[in-house]
Amino acid sequence: MIPYSVLDLSPVPEGATVADALANTLDLARHAEALGYHRFWLAEHHNMTGIASAATAVAIGHVAGGTKTIRVGAGGIMLPNHAPLVIAEQFGTLETLYPGRIDLGVGRAPGTDMMTARALRRSLENSDNFPQDVMELMVYLEEPEPNQRIRAVPGAGTRVPVWILGSSLYGAQLAAHLGLPYAFASHFAPAALEQAAQIYRETFRPSERWRKPHFMLAINVFAAETDEEARRLQSSMQQAFARLRTGQPGPLPRPVDDIDAVIEPHVRAGVDEALRISAVGSPQTVRRELAELIDAHRPDEVILTGQIHDHAARLASFRIAAEVMASLGKAHAAE
Repeated sequence: MIPYSVLDLSPVPEGATVADALANTLDLARHAEALGYHRFWLAEHHNMTGIASAATAVAIGHVAGGTKTIRVGAGGIMLPNHAPLVIAEQFGTLETLYPGRIDLGVGRAPGTDMMTARALRRSLENSDNFPQDVMELMVYLEEPEPNQRIRAVPGAGTRVPVWILGSSLYGAQLAAHLGLPYAFASHFAPAALEQAAQIYRETFRPSERWRKPHFMLAINVFAAETDEEARRLQSSMQQAFARLRTGQPGPLPRPVDDIDAVIEPHVRAGVDEALRISAVGSPQTVRRELAELIDAHRPDEVILTGQIHDHAARLASFRIAAEVMASLGKAHAAE
């Protein structure tokens, strides 16, 4: 069975608060744990009123402390915003508190606009140092050398699993070169998906941490009892993406019955292309669409995401998705 995981941005729905969003995130994580999801990842974004996971390590601690077995991690930390030593200390602390359950996915983008990136007190040129920062981070998580003067405490010796995240060929090449697992952001930037997966698999160099490539595919899922209701749930994310692309980000919008009534055609085309790696519909439809995506891209793991305004509907969507993934696993095992 292919492991299936959750990516949550801790969305803040219209009419709700950041506190509501963080409470919903923990509730979703407990729900996912009970449903057999393998990981629960949170992502770093800044200066966005619709996302509550900016202090990602803190949010991970909140989730890990409220669950028991599910792996919890970052999908991901935007490393140019931080000193590698600080991230090693943060995730070393998390691993010390919740041993064997913490993942650290790192990305090269700032996770925000340029003005906010400057406010984060890191040089905008730091993205050019990303490979060096990743390697420095990994050194801090290994057992220290006898004469090593700078150590992550906690952190040293924890060997927190490090993942490379990306939406371009750059991340695929780096993950392959370093022998690390690779998660592709196909849920919002699928243009280079096929080429990135091919490059990663063909150029992967085995490392002490990973002997073979491990490719994670991100998929949007909006599942409900009917196709019509699932498309209505998806309309919140479509609106949010359209507003982000037109410079009007905000809380997660309420769903609408007619998405074309609220998004201009030229904007809708761009949104549809960005979100094309999606499974939307009834359990039967979602099963067919997930199976097609898995067959086409052959991931070692899938991570499912879906920003849905109503929390109860979001729980139901992830329940349906888990049932579908479990049934696909049983069907594959029977072949």
